[in-house]
Amino acid sequence: MPDELNPRHLRRRLLELAAVVAVVAAVVVLGPGLGSLRDHLEHASAVWLVAGVAFEVLSTLAYVVIFHAVFCPRMSWRLSYQIGMSEQAANSVLSVSGTGGLALGAWALHHGGMSTEQIGRKTVAFFFLTSVANVAGVILFAALYAVGVLQHDPNPPLTYAFGAAALAATAVVVSLPALLRAKAPAAASVSSGRIATAARFIRDSLAEGVRDGLLLLRARSLGVLAGSFGTLVFDLAVLWACFRAFGSSPPLGVLALGYLIGQLGGNLPIPGGIGGLDAGLVGTFVLYDQPLAATTAAVLVYHAIALWIPALLGSVAFVQLRNTLRREVQPAAMCLPLAEPLEVVRPPALAG
Repeated sequence: MPDELNPRHLRRRLLELAAVVAVVAAVVVLGPGLGSLRDHLEHASAVWLVAGVAFEVLSTLAYVVIFHAVFCPRMSWRLSYQIGMSEQAANSVLSVSGTGGLALGAWALHHGGMSTEQIGRKTVAFFFLTSVANVAGVILFAALYAVGVLQHDPNPPLTYAFGAAALAATAVVVSLPALLRAKAPAAASVSSGRIATAARFIRDSLAEGVRDGLLLLRARSLGVLAGSFGTLVFDLAVLWACFRAFGSSPPLGVLALGYLIGQLGGNLPIPGGIGGLDAGLVGTFVLYDQPLAATTAAVLVYHAIALWIPALLGSVAFVQLRNTLRREVQPAAMCLPLAEPLEVVRPPALAG
């Protein structure tokens, strides 16, 4: 097991995370000039907060759905839940910008019998597909403002700049398989040293993984679509419920774009994204002319829910996962469904 996934390491990270949360809570409770924020927090609607927790549970379950659809539809749902939920706990606890969950999933799949090549390409496909809804959301809402379906955009330069950036990123990623395949013949003549081997593995994983992801999208895989968009929509619903808990309700376009753009702050390598995600979300919503006190209160509570629900559920799932892999006496029996190749949808043969 990688050292960062060692249970002792994870427990230490959980304690560090709890300490950071305690410091933030102390600043909010005792800090000068935060009276309006404290007033909002004191008068939060418990009903909406409970709804936010329920939405977050649904978001974590949607993540399990897309994990199951991408890595192996024949994998048992119990194992899919344990690996998928454990990944989300690692993403919450480890300060490695979301790659901690992928590392944990790779370890579990390798231990269960999946080949390194399969893990590489399917991990790329999974990362690509879990990002599709976010990128598509930015493009969609920027387009809705552009054509006038949504009106009164408080910050058009911000909206259209990120909409254009999302379009450019999509074009680059979609073209990756062709670009990498074009470079493959030239790279084949390179020596077979350790660095060259690693470079080929990365190149092949990227090319095949993006290709697999595009095939699943073209096949309209229900698990992929429901999992990708469900993870996003339910998590966005958590933030919406938190705004409602404090008596605020941004317009749909502002809520969606503020969430999608502000989430970029969570990519900073900070435990739990604390500070980075909050600053990104609050700053973006303020740029969209939302009130500072209500926005800050909603974001803080949203982040607490989005952090601790996956961390707690995933920690339990991780213990269950270790027990499952430890009890398995026939690794080949687990390997067969795990290593199932991706089904490629071929066009029907032409008649005549």
